Amino acid sequence: MKYMTRKDTIFKLLDQNGPFATRDNVPYNRVFSPLSRGQVLLLKRSHLFNRYLVTRNQIFEFLNVRSFAEIKTLVDNEESRKAASCRSCGLLSKMFGIAGSENECRIAIKNYSRTADGVIRYLKRTVLSPYSSYLAMDNKVDAIDDPVELMLIPFDDRYHKKARFEAKRKLVLMQLAAAIEQRERQTDIENKFASFLDFLNNHVWCTDAKIGEQEHAFLLSRHSPEDFSCCEVSVHPWDSTADEIKPLEHGLKKTLIKHLWFYSNNRKTPIYVIVRKKEPVAKVLKLLRKAEENPDVAVADELGLMGVLNSLTDVRNFQKHLIASAFKAGSFLIQEDVSDTLEGNGHYNGGIGSSSKTPMLKFFARMEGMRVEFIIHTNKSYINYIYQRGVAHREYEVNRLFNTGVIDMLFPQDIYRLDLASIKNEILDRFRKQIETEQ
Repeated sequence: MKYMTRKDTIFKLLDQNGPFATRDNVPYNRVFSPLSRGQVLLLKRSHLFNRYLVTRNQIFEFLNVRSFAEIKTLVDNEESRKAASCRSCGLLSKMFGIAGSENECRIAIKNYSRTADGVIRYLKRTVLSPYSSYLAMDNKVDAIDDPVELMLIPFDDRYHKKARFEAKRKLVLMQLAAAIEQRERQTDIENKFASFLDFLNNHVWCTDAKIGEQEHAFLLSRHSPEDFSCCEVSVHPWDSTADEIKPLEHGLKKTLIKHLWFYSNNRKTPIYVIVRKKEPVAKVLKLLRKAEENPDVAVADELGLMGVLNSLTDVRNFQKHLIASAFKAGSFLIQEDVSDTLEGNGHYNGGIGSSSKTPMLKFFARMEGMRVEFIIHTNKSYINYIYQRGVAHREYEVNRLFNTGVIDMLFPQDIYRLDLASIKNEILDRFRKQIETEQ
């Protein structure tokens, strides 16, 4: 599916069906001279002439050249490339607010490169794992983290089309990674995450347990043959006999959970908790899915907690307990953007690739200077979140990456020789088989 954005963003530079497509060869007679009349018309029809002008001017300023012809000189002159690299480090340091020496700036840039490469490796390892051998990055591009060296590759005809595209792709992903890292520094996300963990340990969970103490248990669920939805689920302690490897009949699943506890109405209530700080790779993928360059707009769920409780009554008690815990910590707490479908109302958040069949309680809690996303499940809704056909998170991940056009943009068919439409179906079938048959 074509990447879904009408906005004039840097993602247009990766569109292999548009005027910025990477061609089989670098057309020296046109790229290193004023654009041909046909190219100008194509840019204007695509409403991307301004994007061309902005990008061209940025490249010239960044490389300290005045024309495409001078870029060719830079490609051929190692000393000039080193000078451009030193200059670019200072420019990037100022733009992204990187404090410190040139060496510290280069360390930061290497981290952006690592995140950019991490996006591709994550997709190869997870969603696209059956086809990872098709998607291997060019070794030279993989090894380079200097933005100047990467920027020169698309203008160097010694490199194959695939390598030139991957260098351009890496620069785009590095820019997103840099914007994300800048926002993390500005929002002090590391300290907020530590504060959130302290709040949970000191005020939400039972203080008669040690920090990090959990009780292992498992959910035994029976599933419908029609859509593999959960028909019934029960909780069992994970004792020595339960951990033995025993083949389960088809339609039965055993799912590990690790309980913490909180007190509600003088009753000790178990809750399975996954606390997370969204990592840079996940944030980059979210920007790509939303076709948004600005992490201030697209990434609202940096801090989050998923909780699984035995019943709907326990869910309501946890909401009440959370508010009381915030008051105990000296902070007011309000719940924003609440979506509650645990009692059977349809869920739809407007996101491409999301399922209308996923019941959950979702809200953002604003407290103690933080805004934290909470996703709360009952045992049954959590089991459906993992296993149900058309709902399971592994299928959801495939759908949202393919349906938003992210996979097509990052791995265009004319370069990677893969039929993305058929690949999506094959991957979904493969994951579905694993979900239903793995013990």
